[in-house]
Amino acid sequence: MRLKRYLVSLLILVASNSLIAQQSAPMKIAVFAPIYLDTVFNGSNYILGNNNLPRTILPGLDFYNGVQLAIDSLNAEGQSLTVLFFDSKSNSQSIKQILATEALQDISMIIASFNNRNDVKTIADFALNKQIPLISMTYPNDGGVKDNPYFALVNPTLTTHVEGVFKFLQKNYPTEPIIYVKKSGGLEDMIEGLFLELNKKTPALPLKIRTISVTDSTNIAAFNTIMDSTKTNIIFCGSLNENFGINLVKSAAANKTYKSILVGMPTWDAIKDLGKGTEIIYSTPYNYNRTDKLAQYINQNYRNKVAGRPSDMVFKGFEAMYHFGKLLIKHQNSIATQLSDNSFKLFNEFDFVPVKNNGENLPAYLENKRIYFIKKTDGVIKSIQ
Repeated sequence: MRLKRYLVSLLILVASNSLIAQQSAPMKIAVFAPIYLDTVFNGSNYILGNNNLPRTILPGLDFYNGVQLAIDSLNAEGQSLTVLFFDSKSNSQSIKQILATEALQDISMIIASFNNRNDVKTIADFALNKQIPLISMTYPNDGGVKDNPYFALVNPTLTTHVEGVFKFLQKNYPTEPIIYVKKSGGLEDMIEGLFLELNKKTPALPLKIRTISVTDSTNIAAFNTIMDSTKTNIIFCGSLNENFGINLVKSAAANKTYKSILVGMPTWDAIKDLGKGTEIIYSTPYNYNRTDKLAQYINQNYRNKVAGRPSDMVFKGFEAMYHFGKLLIKHQNSIATQLSDNSFKLFNEFDFVPVKNNGENLPAYLENKRIYFIKKTDGVIKSIQ
């Protein structure tokens, strides 16, 4: 019942299109997230009964909840902001119709949680026209956006992740043999091509790479002939496919004859219970220490609202609203050039760099180049870089 009451209050807030951090706020932020409220309500009537909420709703709902917790914190500090919240999956208003409303014509920043590539460019074009930053907190990334120095990707692109993983391996395992495991696929071929090109052009000692193409069901034990039982084997997963990564980790964990460290891609961050029985390392732009005082504050307040444990989307919503909201208050109309200011760091540092594609005069977008590496060993999580 607590969750149902919470959803009803959310319906009222989204219907009115506003959350207020201070009534007389001079600066205004619009927040977009995929809530799918029309699948939960018919008008103002809750239609799901006692059924569990559809999984599609939960990420956007958690992002909203994190934003609301941050607004509570900003209110407690006496900060001055007006925050407008919009359901990007509304059936009654398209994103274009929302952007055309009068309430959005004087906003100073947009924060968005995307889950569909087709939604990105519409909001990014609006931000470019208004010359205000659009902070994209989730995948997908660029969405075909070009020549837009106001579009800021918090999630680094795949190329940046591959470059980061390559540098990580070079730094930590410069002379160790690297078993590069991949499956067939265009994306996998692109990752392999980037990786091998970096190895070819590096001014340092190239990595010792042995590439193996396998299927989802192939057990790593089949490659005993190239593994060394006298040392730890370094295995890199050259695929974003979650099932492939899960099978690879499980196979390595089940093979007790050989000790392995598996290095993976940012998609591993979303896989629960990955890393049991072996050690895994993956890249991520988000490094949330759930044991510190702020994380405990978020945990407790989230439990008070919905009697559950907050997902990373709650933390992303909180960090986006608080960190970038405070930056907007500090820098006002010059905010677009000050997004790398880490004065109000909560969990993560951000380093936004203009990215230019070949032949382009303007940056295609701004990209956060700060990547963390997380190690999981039997469920214990540790940041290692």
